[in-house]
Amino acid sequence: MSNTGRDQFEIPKEMRSMAEANFEQARKAFEQFVSNAQAAAGRIEERNASVRAGARDISAKAIAYAEKNVQSSLDYAQSLLKAKDLSDIMRLHSEYVQGQMRALAEQASEMGQVVSRAAMDAVKPKS
Repeated sequence: MSNTGRDQFEIPKEMRSMAEANFEQARKAFEQFVSNAQAAAGRIEERNASVRAGARDISAKAIAYAEKNVQSSLDYAQSLLKAKDLSDIMRLHSEYVQGQMRALAEQASEMGQVVSRAAMDAVKPKS
């Protein structure tokens, strides 16, 4: 008994054409997927750069404010050492507290603007 008739298997022409067309369609879909993924990764990297720049600005402002506030406190402490009496101490304290309240209000406003600008830059569409 010969199995030569069963050993040869041929895919019908229509099925082969359909399989090839499906394969080509799948290949194109995969290429489009990879292209879209690469574009998305690029956009994420751009966003990360914007977020990092915003974070640097915020950090720089915070450090500058801390330096200014510490210097103000040191100046206040030094002025207390030179005070002549209790009324002089009370006047210096009042001036210090008022100055710090103004400085903190100004710093809060500026920091709000910096944070807002950083947030807007992070979500702004890139052209």
